[in-house]
Amino acid sequence: MDLKSKLTKTFSLEKEFGIKNAVAHYQLSPEELHKITVEKGQGVEVDSGALAINTGKFTGRAPNDRFIVKDEITAEDVWWGKVNMPFDSDKFDALYNKVVNYLSGKELYVRDAYVCADQNYRTNIRVVNEYPWSNLFCYNMFLRPNEAELENFTADWKIVNAPDFQAVPEVDGTRSKNFAILNFKRKIALIGGTGYTGEMKKGIFSALNFILPTQKNTLPMHCSANVGEEGDTAIFFGLSGTGKTTLSADPSRKLIGDDEHGWTKENTVFNFEGGCYAKVIDLTEESEPDIFRAIKKGAILENVGIDENAKVDFEDDSITQNTRVSYPIEHIDNVQPDLVGENPKNIFFLTADAFGVLPPISKLTPGQAAYHFISGYTAKVAGTEAGINEPVPSFSACFGAPFMPLHPTRYAEMLSDKMREAGVNVWLINTGWTGGPYGTGNRMKLKYTRAMIAEALQGNLSTVEFEEHEIFGLHMPKTCPNVPADVLNPRNTWKDKDAYDAKAKQLAKSFKDNFEKFEEYANPEIMAGAPKFE
Repeated sequence: MDLKSKLTKTFSLEKEFGIKNAVAHYQLSPEELHKITVEKGQGVEVDSGALAINTGKFTGRAPNDRFIVKDEITAEDVWWGKVNMPFDSDKFDALYNKVVNYLSGKELYVRDAYVCADQNYRTNIRVVNEYPWSNLFCYNMFLRPNEAELENFTADWKIVNAPDFQAVPEVDGTRSKNFAILNFKRKIALIGGTGYTGEMKKGIFSALNFILPTQKNTLPMHCSANVGEEGDTAIFFGLSGTGKTTLSADPSRKLIGDDEHGWTKENTVFNFEGGCYAKVIDLTEESEPDIFRAIKKGAILENVGIDENAKVDFEDDSITQNTRVSYPIEHIDNVQPDLVGENPKNIFFLTADAFGVLPPISKLTPGQAAYHFISGYTAKVAGTEAGINEPVPSFSACFGAPFMPLHPTRYAEMLSDKMREAGVNVWLINTGWTGGPYGTGNRMKLKYTRAMIAEALQGNLSTVEFEEHEIFGLHMPKTCPNVPADVLNPRNTWKDKDAYDAKAKQLAKSFKDNFEKFEEYANPEIMAGAPKFE
């Protein structure tokens, strides 16, 4: 059966999408999509066998051009503001019609896939892509139905992806020529004007972040997760640069996933995705062996530097610092087969505190866990962004604010409830600086961080003595095997104790200032988790 007749048997592009007279390639293999991309001059094959492409003007998400259609489904539940900007439903319908008219008559790439590895929460997706490599990204990142499942496949959500289409803001209601819009009534993610593949992944993640809490009593999480030999699941929250991917890649534990998960009412944890989308700037085999070895045939490198011998220069940031690779999760050796874990026992909040204030490990009460979850703290250091010459506090609610349609306290209260139900321990891990701030102190040794996490996972910290941080109220273990005792209390690592106290109060004030916008929504237990400094 040729591709077009197979597509016609499955569904009609015109009937389902309004796209007319298109040459639609359905469910092409990774090898076919790789070959077409190279033949069209849209990418090159590098020495590892991976495909390297350039996403064009946009090498990252455009958060200021992300919208949600405001209608009877979303009006009361979405936390409207700078993150979740409303879009008129009539404007959406008009813009959608312009996009499908633009795609009509073109050569397109169509894929059926799904998200949510737990079959009780499975959400089927049908994607229409203008580019073959965009379709390959969807093969890598979403879960892959088998042939039997494709026979009677019905889409719950659709993605229409047209990178070369450009909106007219004054007519279409967008801010710029590019846009990413979610319509929960029509169940469509409409993306145009940008070739950055992450917009598709994060669009569906944002949709699940609305659907799962409001309709399924399930907590969506921007985190990595792994599972031990005893079946104990560990969850790692953290913003970019805090070690989320590194610390969840543990040779003694199986990886459930590296970025997006759901925690169900039955206390299972499942991966949303079927692949990984990792940063590769300055990547080496020594620093990230799993990611490095996953970059082979089937993987897509984005915006990397390549020499005349098709060898990748991972240090090359001439296009962007946000160089990326996507690959099917099967490219990693030690993976949980069904991408589902049970019995969560430990949660780790990862932060890279460049002020050298927070302890390397501390145990959180439910209120503190909710408070730090809502805060989503890390720090930017000099050189990470233009104009940053010294450490700057950075807060992203729920460790993923750009993708959270509901108010952060709703996710935090769900987290607190699930912690109690499952008897989960929550730990704050500082992978940042000790002995002083960035420029004076030193980065916490990775071997110490791994040792502390290993002891927490094994339950060995449950019997040690703790002391309370005077300003943040965090409970710090006094001893931990394979970690010097003086490292465990950050104040002890500073030569100038008064300078430490001043810096700790400064950081505590940043926490409190950031949290002011959440206070009216937060319950007393959450507020009790705030720093004690006045």
